[in-house]
Amino acid sequence: MARTAAALHILVKHKEQAEEILKKIEKGAKFQTLAKKHSTCPSGKKGGSLGEFAKGTMVPQFDKVVFTKEVLTPHLVKTKHGWHIIKILYRT
Repeated sequence: MARTAAALHILVKHKEQAEEILKKIEKGAKFQTLAKKHSTCPSGKKGGSLGEFAKGTMVPQFDKVVFTKEVLTPHLVKTKHGWHIIKILYRT
């Protein structure tokens, strides 16, 4: 079972905005470029990179997606911080 993962994310306040960004990614837009433009998280300046982190480090909803969903496919999830588009880079 994976204990660490690396991911990119884009954090926004509204579901509609998150869905619009997700559609752009699915049409081929660069995740990192959209993160720099739209993310309200400080990681947006780094293209949304959260680096590598341990299981249990992030809020539960975020953690669940990162450690159970398909790698390299963008996923939409709501947490207490807002709406995230998460791209899991790898799990170890």
